[in-house]
Amino acid sequence: MGKGSNGGHENIFTMEATPIKYGPGASEEVGWELKRMRVGRVMLVSDPGIVASGIAPHIRELIEAEGIEVEVWDGSRVEPTADSLQAAADFARDGNFDGFVAVGGGSSIDTAKVSDLIATHGGEIMDYVNAPVGGGKKPPSPLKPLLAVPTTAGTGAEATTVAILDIPDQKVKTGISHQYMRPDRGVVDPMLTVTMPSSVTSSCGLDVVCHAAESYLTRPYDQRPKANNPDDRPPYQGANPIADMWSAKALEYGGKYLRRAVHNGDDVEARGHMMLGATLAGVGFGSAGVHIPHACAYPIAGLKHVYEPQGYPKDHPFVPHGWSVIVTAPAAFRFTYDAMPERHREVAELLAGEKIQNADENTLPEIIIQLMKDIGAPKGVRELGYDESDIDALVEGAMKQQRLLVGAPKDVTEDDLANILRESMENW
Repeated sequence: MGKGSNGGHENIFTMEATPIKYGPGASEEVGWELKRMRVGRVMLVSDPGIVASGIAPHIRELIEAEGIEVEVWDGSRVEPTADSLQAAADFARDGNFDGFVAVGGGSSIDTAKVSDLIATHGGEIMDYVNAPVGGGKKPPSPLKPLLAVPTTAGTGAEATTVAILDIPDQKVKTGISHQYMRPDRGVVDPMLTVTMPSSVTSSCGLDVVCHAAESYLTRPYDQRPKANNPDDRPPYQGANPIADMWSAKALEYGGKYLRRAVHNGDDVEARGHMMLGATLAGVGFGSAGVHIPHACAYPIAGLKHVYEPQGYPKDHPFVPHGWSVIVTAPAAFRFTYDAMPERHREVAELLAGEKIQNADENTLPEIIIQLMKDIGAPKGVRELGYDESDIDALVEGAMKQQRLLVGAPKDVTEDDLANILRESMENW
């Protein structure tokens, strides 16, 4: 075959995924995995809660039993800021580490990714933050080895190329995104999530659902502009056949198991499927991308800091990521329906676990809203501390997330985002 032509559109997509070890008790093999990665001194990144639970100290013992030196950084902040990441990065830069281990939720894994980036290539964090918020600098070569051990079932950060951070002085959340940010290996053990509070399970699980739904409903890769060279091809490439498989299975698991995991923390089957679903969705959206709900979620989480969620640390107010995403999903998918009605019906069927006849623009939103009701999610943006007077500022923040909005299946204007946010003030 020749080079191929698609009218200036992309005709290539790439499938890359973190090697994953999954199963109850898989975390007992962390030391063995690190030994295979040929590291001798690692920075173990975690947070105070995971350290206090005994999970991080046990992981440290398993690593040290293999003759690997470990230094623990337990200062990861739930919903990291540029300052909290900089503190960890400074520790990493001064520590002469040849590898990194993340033990915790997406915040700890993202903190480890950024620590690894700065320790490997130097510079300031804002140099690498996605433009236009930051400099958009690309790391010039692969990072030092990173092993991720998630303790929540939500972000899929063990499988993704992005680290998310809050920039308080700009009142916005954004990220650092590059293929070299993907962890080298993930160890996914559902037994690490059994003590997770129901509210955390709810928020994390809705993040899984949104990751999978948004990625399945992105603009297809072959409808996006062709990259000038391979280095310019973004990690988020648009919907493609391989990403679809991962996202579809994650949607199936979310619809079938999330309610069970929220209502019974000891339901290991449900916990396990949601944790695997988080990883599957991470691979799916790590390839295809996300769009409107995540673009809106960043200013929702970053503009105000007044919401105090149950079940989370009380050291600072914040909006849990999964809830910041899900509150605009019904209105966003109502808006995108006419761009790909059949795929919206497929997402609805995967979540519902049954065939749906005569689907329309309200079918998927109604299924999501019922799931939100069943697991105690916030009713909408208003419950998170906002009202109609904040819409302009929220739109401004969302419009800064162009790396996400380009993935929407139809063009999105400021007026469109304002309407979506207005509809999302209360979903029921």
